[in-house]
Amino acid sequence: MRISTGQMFHQNTSSILQKQTATNKILEQLASGKKINTAGDDPVAAIGIDNLKQKNSLVDQFVKNIDYATNHLSVTESKIGSVETLITTMREQLQRGANGSLSQNERQMIAEEMKQSLEELLSIANSRDESGNYLFAGTQSNTLPFEFDSNGEMIYSGNSDVRKSIVASGVTMGTHVPGDTVFMNAPNPLGDYGVNYLASQQGDFDIHSAKITNAGAHVEDTYTFNFVDNAGVLELQVADSTGTIVTTVPNFDPTAPVTVNGIEVKMSGNPVAGDSFTMEPKSSVSIFDSFKDAIALLEDPNAAATQQNSSKLAQLLNDIDSGQNQVSLARGIAGNSLKALESFSTNHAEEQIVNNSALSLLEDLDYAEAITEFEKQQLALNAVSSVFGKVGSLSLFDYI
Repeated sequence: MRISTGQMFHQNTSSILQKQTATNKILEQLASGKKINTAGDDPVAAIGIDNLKQKNSLVDQFVKNIDYATNHLSVTESKIGSVETLITTMREQLQRGANGSLSQNERQMIAEEMKQSLEELLSIANSRDESGNYLFAGTQSNTLPFEFDSNGEMIYSGNSDVRKSIVASGVTMGTHVPGDTVFMNAPNPLGDYGVNYLASQQGDFDIHSAKITNAGAHVEDTYTFNFVDNAGVLELQVADSTGTIVTTVPNFDPTAPVTVNGIEVKMSGNPVAGDSFTMEPKSSVSIFDSFKDAIALLEDPNAAATQQNSSKLAQLLNDIDSGQNQVSLARGIAGNSLKALESFSTNHAEEQIVNNSALSLLEDLDYAEAITEFEKQQLALNAVSSVFGKVGSLSLFDYI
């Protein structure tokens, strides 16, 4: 078979170019440390590599979100912990100030201490994060969440919504706890109504509960309970906000519950004729209002000498305990979220290890194998080039 000079040159040139291409490819692999640098190197493996990198990018974003949520929840949990400590201190101050043996000046000094503590409590409730957003304002992070109005009542201007962060596929978690959950929505320890004891109280009695037990018969209103003397027998008359008598209990027994328009009221102690108290709807208590009322009680120069002091003190302590339990519950929410975030973070770290291991198998270069292959290709290229050089220099005139 005859081979033309053109064919010989074409075949040898093609062979040299192929060897050079193969050598250059290995050089690229050695430089990058990857055996697949383009989709053309291995289309199937390239798709797998691309999918794994996308997964890792998504996991990286989840990890960033978790770090953000963890930082904010850690600050929130710490602030709530400070609130718990402060509430305990203020409760002790109230109990110390309620001691009947103290002078009014001493009670006033304790009241001043509690005012400072209340200001500190308000400062914590209005804390900001590193971006200047209010921690306890819900999603209205640019709005001052807590302030007292002109009547001395605490107003919450935030909302109950929670800023959330995506921490895993289909999973979102709150990055903070709304302020009303922490400071405002403690359950009323009495139930559904709050009690106002009057300064004229002479008997020693307390209201233990005021709950709606018959929703169908319930009429929401402000009720006044009057104890009257009826021919030497104590009688209870309950009037609504218009002054109309809605319930009369002759021969009143303080150990027996009283039912008024679907509301069951339980009390203990010994009221006397002339005593009176009012009830109004109240499903929750605010730790701020509880301490505000406690300070007012200590500052009242006449409260220490009345039975009202004992009854109101018992109610305030119950309200404060309910508020502290609510704060502890909010701290538990933050703590449980932090624990869940830690679990998600661990899962993501394990997922990244698996993904990176699979990526390594698909794209990482075996340097020993690559160097061996490079030397083989280099040897082959040298051989082809040498043969081409010798064959290309042959001439028929050399044999004549």
